[in-house]
Amino acid sequence: MRLTVTLPTGVLVDQEVTKVTAEAENGSFCLLPRHIDFLAALVPGLLSFENEAGDEEFLAIDEGILVKCGAEVMVSTRNAVRGAPLGQLREAVEKQFRVLDEREQQARTVLTKLEADLVGRFIRMGEKARG
Repeated sequence: MRLTVTLPTGVLVDQEVTKVTAEAENGSFCLLPRHIDFLAALVPGLLSFENEAGDEEFLAIDEGILVKCGAEVMVSTRNAVRGAPLGQLREAVEKQFRVLDEREQQARTVLTKLEADLVGRFIRMGEKARG
């Protein structure tokens, strides 16, 4: 099977695999090469796959969509971190998601300031129109 994992910024994984394991809302599942075509909404968690050499690799993923069609397994997610040892993967996820949280907080602060400025302008326009 060919596993492709895409992010908004590009392709994280594009390789031949022998097994894919992921988690949906109703539990985890395993896909093998002869598995029927399949679609699943993924929940945040681990996605593992076995490469052709038999080594298991792990991805920590955010919510996403998995589609298996024929010999192709395609996963689309907003965020993912790739790592072989689970201990290192956990640290990488915590670090990356901490940076995302900080960026989201900065964006919310900027949006709040823009909204306040816009409301102030409307108030001033209303005051000028009345008087």
